[in-house]
Parts: sequence; C-alpha cells; structure tokens
Amino acid sequence: MAIPAAGKGARIGFDLPKQYLSLLGKPIIAHTLARFLELPAIDGIVVAIAADDRYWDSISISNRGKVSTVAGGAERCHSVLAALESLLRRGSPGDWVLVHDAARPCVRVEDIGRLIERCSRHETGGLLALPVRDTMKRADDAQEVIETVSRARLWHALTPQMFRLGALHQALTEALREGRIVTDEAEAMELMGHTPCLVEGHPDNIKITRSEDLALAETFLRGFRQEALCE
Repeated sequence: MAIPAAGKGARIGFDLPKQYLSLLGKPIIAHTLARFLELPAIDGIVVAIAADDRYWDSISISNRGKVSTVAGGAERCHSVLAALESLLRRGSPGDWVLVHDAARPCVRVEDIGRLIERCSRHETGGLLALPVRDTMKRADDAQEVIETVSRARLWHALTPQMFRLGALHQALTEALREGRIVTDEAEAMELMGHTPCLVEGHPDNIKITRSEDLALAETFLRGFRQEALCE
C-alpha cells in the first residue's frame, strides 16, 4: 500500500508537519500505520515523505519490517506516484494497492476489510466514501449562494482507495502528463474511463486538517479503545 506523507500541513497552524503532531501520545502517522499493520492482507507499506523530512526516523513504527519510504513530491499525486513506482519494482501491475491519507488515523479496520473484500470482486476497484447528508450550496467568488445542488447520488470521497497497481500508476502518469493535478486516485482512474465503486464507511474516518480536528480524533480513538476493552 501507499501512504503520501510529504505535505507540510500548513493550514493546521503548527511548526511541524501535521502527520507528526501528537495524538494520544503518538504521532498521527503512527496511529495510521498501526491500522494497516494489523491486517495480514497488507504485504508492505511505502510511505512517501518529504526529501528534507527530519521527523520520520524518530517514530518507533518507522523501522517495522513491512514499512519503507520514498521521497515524495510537491503534490499528493506526485507522492502517490513515487510510492507506486517503488511498489512496482517489487510487485506486479496486476497487484491490488491501497492508498490512504497519513492524516486519517481513525479509519476503522473493519471498513478497510470491507473495502478490500468489495474491491477484490470489482473490475476497477474503488474507495471508502460517505453519502452526502447535508443540503449542498454552490457559491461564487464573493461566497454568496448561486444555487442549491441536489445531494442525490453525491458522496464524500474518503480513503483508503484501492485499485490495480499498474492501472493506477498509468492513470496518475497520464493525468500529470496532461497537466492535471488530481486530488485523489479515483479521479485519475475516472479520467481513464474507469468507474470505481463506492463502499460506505464511517463518518469518524476524518482527515485531520485543522487544530480542532485533533480533539475530535482523540475522542474517536478513545472510543475505539473502550469498545475493544468491552469485547
């Protein structure tokens, strides 16, 4: 699998990249990696980090046998492509690959399992997602409403996303060749004419973007721990 982790996370307002911020005593990315290291189906994890990353080697999970790194790029799609190229050197184009955001530490293991099970039976692959529940508004540059958008059949895209290694590598390569900076892997696959499937996940699979998201993620992770103790 591939985890892009080369971003600086400037919007969150801290001096260090957000994936290394402390969450319940461990870096966010350590929680994220732990989710996938629990799964026997994951043969290896390639983390794309910044070329000048000074924090990766300090986290204990970085030296786990399944985990390796590559230098990431300027945008998320560049980092994912670098990780895929590393995976292609040790695997084959027909292998399935998961891509997950480093700053989504609360993804449920059971949701990952359902995604793997569903996508392994699908021609293209797919992604975890959530149906849109709120009324959607489109705004102009002045942030004034210009229309209400029907939420019917609209979904929030989440990660992980799962596709064939070779097909995803080709899709990202073609998108970048055409000057398109895609924001997720499904978009790259869509541009190639593929139709990814949507697998409903849970709303606690949040992406930590702002400082207030840290407290929310702590609440979710504490809840997961309590559930585990009760089992």
